[in-house]
Amino acid sequence: MTKARVVLITGASSGIGRATATLLAETGHVVYGTSRNPDRHASAWRMIALDVCDDASVAGAVALVLAEQGRIDAVVNNAGLVLSGAIEDTSLDEARREFETNVLGIVRVAKAVLPTMRARRSGVIVNVGSLAGRVGMPFQGLYSASKFAVEGLTEALRQEVAGFGVTVALVAPGDTATGVVANRVRVADASLPTSAYRADFERVVASFERDEQAGSAPEQVARVIAAIVEGRSTAPRHVIGPVGQRILVGIRPFVPTRIFQWGMARYFGLGT
Repeated sequence: MTKARVVLITGASSGIGRATATLLAETGHVVYGTSRNPDRHASAWRMIALDVCDDASVAGAVALVLAEQGRIDAVVNNAGLVLSGAIEDTSLDEARREFETNVLGIVRVAKAVLPTMRARRSGVIVNVGSLAGRVGMPFQGLYSASKFAVEGLTEALRQEVAGFGVTVALVAPGDTATGVVANRVRVADASLPTSAYRADFERVVASFERDEQAGSAPEQVARVIAAIVEGRSTAPRHVIGPVGQRILVGIRPFVPTRIFQWGMARYFGLGT
């Protein structure tokens, strides 16, 4: 039996976060899932309130777990926002919200848990990125940009804290069959008749949603996260998802950019 860990999981109300919380709880770990509205989500583990965009909320949630358990062994930074729309149609407030959630949310949680992890010289931080963090996706440019940032943030943080006995890893899923279709946030101007991008946007997002609904099961991602939390996997980066998408990302560095982007445009019917 693996030693029980105390695990804090952001965005545990659905999808990958919920699947991870379920798996870890079933295998004997002490799980604290988080949501902005925890009372709405019945679960077999403890759900607490946490808004990754709010400093006080993050600090309060971490303090609660420490008060009850005395330690946090692992954090899974899963909370995220999928924002869709042409970059030109995206307001700066919408762009800020994307980065507040997907990037600064990770920073807030890491800053809150690292002092105790460093003091104990033990801990695991798992950041959930995306294959869209390696390939810029049309009409999800801000989402891709945020996940590119998570890649760099995770790589840097891993190096900074390794000497304190803390492990940091990235999990990069491709399309996963979760509630992302229902929870996708479209920028306010995306579907306006005045948008020059409206037809392309609607067609490309419909393609995204078909692929997402046919994607990998969230339990597949959860198993990888569990292996990192339990110390059975120590790699810095884990790519998960449909084979075709993993191949696409794998060959990206070896294909001339012009050819790669031509192929992407052909796939989505853009620029033709």
